[in-house]
Amino acid sequence: MRTRAVLVHRRTELDELLDRHATRGQAEFFLRTRGRTLADVEARHEAAASARRAVAASVPSDWALAEVERADLDRFLFAPEDVVLVVGQDGLVANAAKYLDRQLVIGVNPEPEAILGVLVRHDVDGVADIIAGLADPQGRAGDPPPVVRCDELTMARARLDDGQELRAVNELFLGHVSHQSARYVLAVGGGAERQSSSGLIVSTGTGATGWSASIAHDRGGRRLPAPTEQALAWFVREAWPSPATGVTMTEGTLGEDGELVVTVQSDRLVVFGDGMESDRLEVSWGQEVRIGVAERRLRLV
Repeated sequence: MRTRAVLVHRRTELDELLDRHATRGQAEFFLRTRGRTLADVEARHEAAASARRAVAASVPSDWALAEVERADLDRFLFAPEDVVLVVGQDGLVANAAKYLDRQLVIGVNPEPEAILGVLVRHDVDGVADIIAGLADPQGRAGDPPPVVRCDELTMARARLDDGQELRAVNELFLGHVSHQSARYVLAVGGGAERQSSSGLIVSTGTGATGWSASIAHDRGGRRLPAPTEQALAWFVREAWPSPATGVTMTEGTLGEDGELVVTVQSDRLVVFGDGMESDRLEVSWGQEVRIGVAERRLRLV
């Protein structure tokens, strides 16, 4: 079957400014009132556009090529043979990952001097070499076959009792949509506790340098899993002790077969992944959410 390269990108700050202010002059005035210049925004826009053009140009002529913006990922149909080229920041790789099922992913950093990437590991020149190796794995002109190393990163999965699912590369959040307390019964490892808290964070090893790292640090340091380890770390945020709610089950780890089972006792809670609040599951009183290691993994070059 014919290989297809899918180039994933997001709108730049300049695109969004022009949508909001209509003209460059208006956008420039808006930025100037905030101590910024349009030139800097335009430079970053051109860097992103240049990287996209270069990556697209590196795709072999016998491959198909498609492009998709972040906002359209939930409507795009990925095929098993796709090679996914994500041009942007780490968050864009995480956004795309939840819609993939073992497709090979190459993260491209359009501004290596400005963006520190864990998931966007390659510059434009490096991606061209990788694609050439994938297109001709036997090598060219007598050269040895290129070595393309792939890490299989663990993902977290939330499954509702009505069949809905959500996956995340960094972490899942379960809690109230606003600043109100979330009420639920938490069950894990044979124990259960009714709780009222600011919500739960369940983190992969990839997310262990972000939100969960901050929580672990504040609690005196906790071992967090490695990115490829089939394990998750979980934390309850600001659990509230009361005659009806406990605070004894507030952190732990889940192995490959472990699960957190949350039975909702609020009118409405939400589950979202990787900071994407708009792409969320909503759960109501009495519903059950099971969180554990996802069956799928992110195959990242």
